[in-house]
Amino acid sequence: MKFQLVETMVGEKISARASCVTLQVSRSGFYAWIGRPVSERAAENALLVAEIIKIHKQSRETYGLPRICAKLKDIGKVAGKNRVSSLMKKAGISGLIERRFVIKTTDSRHDLPIAPRIFKTEEFETHPTKPNEIWASDISYVPTEEGFVFLGTYLDIFTRKVVGFATEDHMKTTLLFQALEMALGRQNLTSGGLVSHSDRGTQYASEDYRDCMKKNKITASMSRKGNCYDNAFAESFFATLKKELVYRRKFKTKDEAKKAIFEYIEVWYNRERLHSSIGFKSPVQFEELHAA
Repeated sequence: MKFQLVETMVGEKISARASCVTLQVSRSGFYAWIGRPVSERAAENALLVAEIIKIHKQSRETYGLPRICAKLKDIGKVAGKNRVSSLMKKAGISGLIERRFVIKTTDSRHDLPIAPRIFKTEEFETHPTKPNEIWASDISYVPTEEGFVFLGTYLDIFTRKVVGFATEDHMKTTLLFQALEMALGRQNLTSGGLVSHSDRGTQYASEDYRDCMKKNKITASMSRKGNCYDNAFAESFFATLKKELVYRRKFKTKDEAKKAIFEYIEVWYNRERLHSSIGFKSPVQFEELHAA
């Protein structure tokens, strides 16, 4: 298998010497191997490995077995999971290692009004059946050498699309207003019927935020006190963002982090990244298919 990988790398304009050193095989053994007839199965595996390597690189080296299999199927390369898994192991390819994501509950110790819990993660009858019915909102942070960058988001629970977001040096309510303005404009929503679900943070319970919801004919929904899993969809997005972007980079400046967040959401997450819960489609692709 390593000789087949060397052959693939050589085909990608990497020298045989560098390829052999990287994979720890002898050049003489490789040259002897290429002089032998290759079985049909070995040839198929070599082509399959080349596609797997390509998909893995295109995924920013984040995809594991399920998404690589789904992508292979999309391009007409049908192969069993066991076969793909074996080829990935031999090629040293794997998805990102899951890091334990510690969810920090929002401090809800305030006397501001609390909206009823309209959306309930444990009750499927409350889940949306089409786009722009329920958005989940939350705030998180990204560390840089200059300090924290705060990210406010609105995520469509049906399509998993981040419909609106904003990054600032603070986590004031205006951060959410910027994200909401983007979301409403992008989704072209002017009438009522939308539910915005969030935790009980002071930003969401503030008078300014409640006035904003009323002005835009949006019904607010809030999680139970101290129950972070009530806002699991927003928390899941942040866990993915941190695993695939934040934990893999160190940002020197806040501007660098803001640009990286924008690129991750707009170029990768919304348009390219396959999501298992929506049939291994990207959020934008799933939204377009539903519209069609």
